[in-house]
Amino acid sequence: MGVWGVNSINLWGGFFLSVGIGVLGYRRGALNMSGVLGAILTGTLIFGWGGWDWGLLLIAFFVSSSFLSFYRAGDKVGLAEKFSKGHRRDWGQALANGGLAALLAICSVLWPDSLWFIAAAGALAAVNADTWATELGVLSRRAPRLITTGRPVEVGTSGGITGQGTLATVGGAFFIGGMGTLATWVGGADAASGGRVLLAATVGGVVGSLFDSLMGATVQAIYWCDTCQKETERRIHRCGSETRQVRGLSWMNNDVVNFLASLAGAASAAGIGALWQ
Repeated sequence: MGVWGVNSINLWGGFFLSVGIGVLGYRRGALNMSGVLGAILTGTLIFGWGGWDWGLLLIAFFVSSSFLSFYRAGDKVGLAEKFSKGHRRDWGQALANGGLAALLAICSVLWPDSLWFIAAAGALAAVNADTWATELGVLSRRAPRLITTGRPVEVGTSGGITGQGTLATVGGAFFIGGMGTLATWVGGADAASGGRVLLAATVGGVVGSLFDSLMGATVQAIYWCDTCQKETERRIHRCGSETRQVRGLSWMNNDVVNFLASLAGAASAAGIGALWQ
């Protein structure tokens, strides 16, 4: 055993695997250099403190979300100006998506309880569901509608949802829940324990993703480019012009929204897990 009772094999294995995944992600264009460092940090903590079952959830999120980021990328080029960042994740996105799961992994060693894993599954299911919803929802032939009012909005508008995107939300959450169930069964748990993880993570993922959309429609900082006459999440638009804030809280950027969505997913999953004992 290593530091604070952590298995040294898991710790070093997680570090080297995270380095490998980070380098691969950089070469494939899924991560920039700061994103590689963020991935190594979160990956090492999740693998080292949580174990390989936790690590499986992180890999499932990274692989599936990265794949969908490049899926029909040509059809999404025009939407890049709306989003605060492109498909190459930086350290902020890495921490926003995996930081809570890393913190929960540490908690699982300090205060052992099966609910930590369920909460982590809910957190990663939330960010995975949100990514699937974004990457597939923007390809919908139907115009998105604002989650708060139902009025039609432009594709890529924060808080806009579609039927296709909602189905993708459920699929993304279920995918992580399924990986969590598989990890639970491989670890020797019974069918009921696996079902507990599947239900909790799926519901938590859907709740977290919808919470992300709600925040995007209400409190996330949104800006307006007077030069291009377009709404964006960027302080400096792709055209190079400085934008002006039109709604939301100045500190509530996309990374903060993603982290809070993962927190909502974790809390929801943990709540269901606690009820199903």
